Amino acid sequence: MNSSGSTFTTDKIFLLDLLRSIHTGEVQLPDFQRGWIWDDEHVRELIESVSLGYPIGTVMLLEATDASVRFKPRAVDGAPSVDRQPIYLILDGQQRLTSLYQALYAQHVVQTRDARKKPMQRWYCMTMPLAIQENADRSDAILSLPQDRQVKNFRGELEKDYSSPELEYQGSVFPLNQVFDSAEWRRGYNHLWSHERAKGDLFDRFERSVIDRIKAYQVPVIIMRHETPKEAVCQVFEKVNTGGVSLTVFELLTASFAAEDYQLRQDWEQREQRLRTRPVLEGLQNTDFLQTVALLSTYEKRLEAESEGGSPDTWPGISCKRREILRLTVNEYQSWADRVERGFWDASRFLRRQYVYTARDLSYRTQVVPLAAIFAWLGDEAESDGIHNKLAQWFWCGVMGELYGSAVESRFARDLPEMVAWLRETGEMPRTIDDANFVPTRLYTLRTRNSAAYKGIHALLMREGCLDFRTGTPVEEQTYFDDRIDIHHVFPKAWCDRHGIPANRYDCVINKAPLSARTNRIVGGNAPSEYLEVIQRSAGIDSSRLDAILRTHAIDPRTLRYNDFDAFFVHREAVLLGLIERAMGKSIIRDATNNESVPEEDYEGMLEDVGT
Repeated sequence: MNSSGSTFTTDKIFLLDLLRSIHTGEVQLPDFQRGWIWDDEHVRELIESVSLGYPIGTVMLLEATDASVRFKPRAVDGAPSVDRQPIYLILDGQQRLTSLYQALYAQHVVQTRDARKKPMQRWYCMTMPLAIQENADRSDAILSLPQDRQVKNFRGELEKDYSSPELEYQGSVFPLNQVFDSAEWRRGYNHLWSHERAKGDLFDRFERSVIDRIKAYQVPVIIMRHETPKEAVCQVFEKVNTGGVSLTVFELLTASFAAEDYQLRQDWEQREQRLRTRPVLEGLQNTDFLQTVALLSTYEKRLEAESEGGSPDTWPGISCKRREILRLTVNEYQSWADRVERGFWDASRFLRRQYVYTARDLSYRTQVVPLAAIFAWLGDEAESDGIHNKLAQWFWCGVMGELYGSAVESRFARDLPEMVAWLRETGEMPRTIDDANFVPTRLYTLRTRNSAAYKGIHALLMREGCLDFRTGTPVEEQTYFDDRIDIHHVFPKAWCDRHGIPANRYDCVINKAPLSARTNRIVGGNAPSEYLEVIQRSAGIDSSRLDAILRTHAIDPRTLRYNDFDAFFVHREAVLLGLIERAMGKSIIRDATNNESVPEEDYEGMLEDVGT
């Protein structure tokens, strides 16, 4: 029955025809289908269902001839490798068809697994006397034999032997891979039992109840038509492939490109190796790279359409969603890939200037996608200081406004054209900057690296020139790695616990600072006044120098020397809010319950680059 006007048709196909088509290569798998093997129990259950005429579910095929969607094909596991273009590709039903092909059609041992997932090889046979008993459990009649077709006990002693056709005849055990062409086996069986009428009757009954039923078995098949778009094919595959491992858009595009003899995976692995030499890009994913390519490709198409005029409603959209990635052609990918790689490289340089050195310290990996796209589009034009300053404002608005946590594809699509226009002074301020807002009370809830703004605040402190308490060294790239800079408590946790300070106050970002591992060991659980004395003695510096260092962290030294947590907290909160305001380039709205902002001159004095 055809479903007219649809992208698919439905029909029933004889199992024999499906298995024969697998053998000849008319039916193959798309290369993105992962190979995985059903275990022995599942194979026996499947054979049982088919032999009883029970349904085994619908198979879904994709027309592969004259298709707008091309995937590199491969033979079903166990089938001969043939150099031909398939007529159909299997989208759903891979394991059922593979198991039935190997067990019922192929003339070689079946590759399967035991209950512990250990690979093993089996032959499937059926004990004819049990198979024809009306009240018997069909599963008891199905034998799963080892490769040598010999059944042995735990001591290795031979109990049953079906290793030759003659022994099969004697045991009335029928090899199921003869089910579609049983004439030769029957002749041998009848020759052995020519004088035993009961044996002939046994095979006749077995043939009617099992062999004929399997030969007549039909499988419901949905056939996706060749004009079905790629994204629809991939979406359908993922929804029906509940038994397997979900495929990424990269894997699906890799399979599509392979049909045009382009090895996307190999290309990406080479680029990944180069890009991940930058610690801040160690978490970069292949989907990030593809999103950036899709952004630029669709932006280019949009500008071309705009230049040709016509109605804006007809212009293509800018997007990097799954659908647009799957629509990428090999030529489009190749035309942008080198520029995108450079874009990520330039993005890593920009992030270093913002004192974001590692993937762990990156507030949002997702924000690097539009950042790299902007650099890729602008090229050398992006090297000016003015553009870097504007990019920094956009970047920090995204971080402190916490705008790149979820549903970011639409923001990416706005960021690229709006930022390019703004950077070239042909457009207004981007919406990401307009949308960004930092609520002062958010400082109280920033406690771990799980928060984008938490990591952002410490990068801002380093960018402003904060110095290590002990060495007075600015936290720059080399000292960051050499001295193992990390985020630590200013008023130590143990001290705060002893003095009844609530954890929700001492664990928040207001009481955290970037310090070297050695400095943090000196801090320990001591009172600030005590560890400051230790630092002065060990570092050979006086109190005025240490006070100047503390100010680079937005800390009032007096509050530490008097162990006054509350005064410290109030003052540092105000200074941090001023720091965030400067980075975002916009005012933070404070209500009556918030502290007044620190005067600009005091703020600059606390964060100035102190001398020795």
